[in-house]
Parts: sequence; C-alpha cells; structure tokens
Amino acid sequence: MQKKHLLLAVLVTMVWGLNFPITKLGLATLDPLLLTALRFTLAALPWVFFIRRPQVAVWWLVAYGLIFGVAMWALINLGIELGVPPGTAALLIQFSAFFTLGWGVVLFRERLSRGQGVGVLLAASGVMLIVWSSPGEATTLGCMLLLVSAFSWSVGNVIIKRSGVREVFAFVVWASLFPPIPLFLLTWWAHGSAPFTSLVTQLDRVSVFSLMFQVYGATHFCYWGWNLLLREYPVSRVAPLSLLIPVFGVLGSMAILGHRVGITEGLSIALILSALAAGLFKKTIPPVEAVQVRTP
Repeated sequence: MQKKHLLLAVLVTMVWGLNFPITKLGLATLDPLLLTALRFTLAALPWVFFIRRPQVAVWWLVAYGLIFGVAMWALINLGIELGVPPGTAALLIQFSAFFTLGWGVVLFRERLSRGQGVGVLLAASGVMLIVWSSPGEATTLGCMLLLVSAFSWSVGNVIIKRSGVREVFAFVVWASLFPPIPLFLLTWWAHGSAPFTSLVTQLDRVSVFSLMFQVYGATHFCYWGWNLLLREYPVSRVAPLSLLIPVFGVLGSMAILGHRVGITEGLSIALILSALAAGLFKKTIPPVEAVQVRTP
C-alpha cells in the first residue's frame, strides 16, 4: 500500500474511532434512530444538487445507502443506547474485517495467509469474551446488534467492489439519500411523534457538534477515504486496517467520556490487537488470476 494511502487509512480510522464517543454525546439528548436519520439527511442535502450522480446503477446506491445507514449505523447507535460503551462498540464493529476477509475469499478468489487465519481466531475470541461478559440482557442485545452491523459493513464493502464506482465521494453523498425516510418511519413507529416534537428543545451545542462530526467527519470524509481504498486495493488488504478504529475509540472514550478500561475489556482489546501481530497486515496470497492494482 502506498504511503499516502496508508496515511489516509490512519486518518480515517482515527476519525471513525473518535466518532463513537462523540456519538454517545449526541445520544444523551436525541433518539438513536432520529439521530441517524438526521445524520444521513444532512449528508445528502443539499449536496446532491451540486454533485453529479456517480456512473453506477441506481440500485447500487439504494443497496449501499440502506445497508450503511439503516443496517449499520442505526444498529450501532441502538447498541450504544442499550448500554454498550463506545469503546467496546468500536471494538465489536471491527468484526466486519473478518466478515470482509470471508467475502474476499468467496467472491473475489482472494486467499488468506496462515497469519490471517490465526488473526481471525484471535479476534473472534476477543469478541466472544465481550459478549459473554456483558452486564445484563439489554447490553447483550446491544452487542448482538453491533455484530449485525459489523456484518452489514462487510456487505457494504462488497458492494463497493462489485459496483466498480470511481466517484467515491459522489457515491457516498447520493447513497445517503436513501436511509432517512425508513429511519424517520422507524422512529415514528417506535416512539410516535415525541422525538420529533421535542427535537428543537433537545438540540443543544453538544448534540449539534456530535451531529456535524458524524455528517462531515464520519460520513463524508471517512466513507470517501475508505471507499477509495477499497477501490484501489483487495478487500482483504483494506479490511484489517479497520482494527485501528477501536484503539482510537477506546482512547477517545477515556479522554472525552472518562471511560475506564476494565480487565475483561483490556483482555478483549489485547486479543483483537494481537490479530494484527498475527499477520493481518501482511500481503495476502494473490488470487489465482493476477489482478493489476490501479493507482490514481
């Protein structure tokens, strides 16, 4: 991976990691589904009026928008709302890296190295330890929702590869058109009109900052950068980079929310980060058919 792309990956994972505790700040006053709906509304509008639609089939935009808006970020916010600490949420979502490695093998004929296989087992052990030690049924449900969102992220990664999109920023903006309506409807179905009627009084400086960070940092910048990397490199090369997100997520939770890492969470973090040392960043065995990597 070129140095400029590696630097981009570090910046993206840092912003994504910080997004978890910053999202927690917004959830202190806003409903999780409504917060997600507002995030993608602002990610799409007014930008779709100034940015040309990417040259891909509309159904790719619809599929990606619903997956990363509804099936991913709405579930992440619900999981945090149910009591999963932001740092732990950042850790659980990284299981997407291993789902994505599996998709790379099944769909793109990529082969895993022995180190990657060991890394999958280590990370899976860390995730299972978090779920097993979660306090209470609500938090356990939150952990399950985060694992579903991790799977959804892996599907989104596959969509990026399959669509062959080149205009990655335009793709993110236009895909953001599709999550808000189902999210607004789900909010109404779950809570009625209360979240909408109280929205004006609940929007304070902290919640507005949280929302803006989610829109312009975690959505526009991060998905542009991440999808660019997916466009240029095999999914099995890019996916493991997301394991840096929990590092920034835990550090951000400690700095912003005063979160303290317990023994179990510390062990889980150690297991998942050990996946990196086991070779997840090493070059994957190439597929049977050589694929030329494009560079901008």
